[in-house]
Amino acid sequence: MAEHNDNNQAEVVLYEVRGAVALVTMNRPEFHNAQNSQMTYALDAAFRRACDDDEVKVIVLRGAGKHFSAGHDIGTPGRDVDKSFDRASLWYDHVNKPGGEFLYAREQEVYLGMCRRWREMPKPTIAMVQGACIAGGLMLAWVCDLIVASEDAYFADPVVRMGIPGVEYFAHVHELNPRIAKEFLFLGERMPAPRAYQMGMLNRVVPRDELEQQTLDIAGRIAQMPRLGLQLSKQAVNNAEDLMGKRATMDMVFGLHHFAHAHNELVSGDRLGGYDAKAMASSQRKSGEA
Repeated sequence: MAEHNDNNQAEVVLYEVRGAVALVTMNRPEFHNAQNSQMTYALDAAFRRACDDDEVKVIVLRGAGKHFSAGHDIGTPGRDVDKSFDRASLWYDHVNKPGGEFLYAREQEVYLGMCRRWREMPKPTIAMVQGACIAGGLMLAWVCDLIVASEDAYFADPVVRMGIPGVEYFAHVHELNPRIAKEFLFLGERMPAPRAYQMGMLNRVVPRDELEQQTLDIAGRIAQMPRLGLQLSKQAVNNAEDLMGKRATMDMVFGLHHFAHAHNELVSGDRLGGYDAKAMASSQRKSGEA
């Protein structure tokens, strides 16, 4: 029996349980599921709800509409970077903080901190990706244990165009080999799903009309495993990644990321180097296009 929340269009994240699988759906399709703070905190609440439910064995993250996620919200009417929320960590409120402290405190909470905690959820997670998975969208897919993508999915981190060395949850060198990670960042171009699969970033690439069915089939098969065995296996692999430097690299790059924000503001008066959502979207093209 499926469990639903009281759906209405104002909800930026939807929650549903089908058997032993929780489906967490980003629900800003009119903005390609761009992540404002409201959505980020709603995702955090949904993940906590799934982790607290003993009947849930697997969590699937997906995006409503044409795209999984176009990244962080840098230009929709719902952009709420200056708004305070009930924080999920012990970091203090970023609002009204001066200079670089404003974004540093905010992104420690809503980007780096939350993504790291989501990676450590004690239940297997699957990202179900269609269409665009760009910048901040990568972070949400990368924190998941498995990624199943449709054939039309594409991936990109174009923020080097802003003078910034990749998104805050810097997992590029672990998701791709170092030389491909450099290409991914230096060009900022779209990597189509078949190439992402070839590079080891994806578990499956499936036809768009089979994406939900095949993802839920995998989730259902995982859900037949014992809960503790799944948790311990996940912990073992995550710990091995950290021993290979994942967490330390992320800490280092987060500092470089915020140096770039501060530099942009000093030079141009704009933390994002003068780019808005429209300009970033127009800069995108497929990898290898002339």
